[in-house]
Amino acid sequence: MDSTQAVAALAALAQEKRLFLFRLLVQAGPAGLAPGAIATQLDMPNATLSFHLKELSRAGLIASRQEGRFLYYSAQFATMDELLRYLSDNCCGGNPCLPVTSCCPPGERSS
Repeated sequence: MDSTQAVAALAALAQEKRLFLFRLLVQAGPAGLAPGAIATQLDMPNATLSFHLKELSRAGLIASRQEGRFLYYSAQFATMDELLRYLSDNCCGGNPCLPVTSCCPPGERSS
C-alpha cells in the first residue's frame, strides 16, 4: 500500500457513520450483508447508505457482489490488513509502536 491509498482509506474511515458501517461489515465476515440489512441495523436511509457504501468502496475497504437478484457488501480484509501494516511499518520506524511491559503476557501489549 502506498501513501495515496492509505490516505484514501483513512479518509473514508474518518467519518462516524462510515466507521460504524465498516465495523458492521467486518463483524459480518466474508459473507457480508445486503444493503437492506445494513440500513436496518444502522437505522440509515437508503440514499445516505448508498453514499457511504460508495465512499468505502472507492477506498477499497469494501466490495460488492451480486448473487442472483441480490447484492451483498463485505469488508475487504486484505485492504484492512495492508492499511494496518502500512501504519505499523511506516509510522513506527519498524519498531513496536507500544512498549511491551512486564504486566502483559508475551505477545500482548498494554493499552
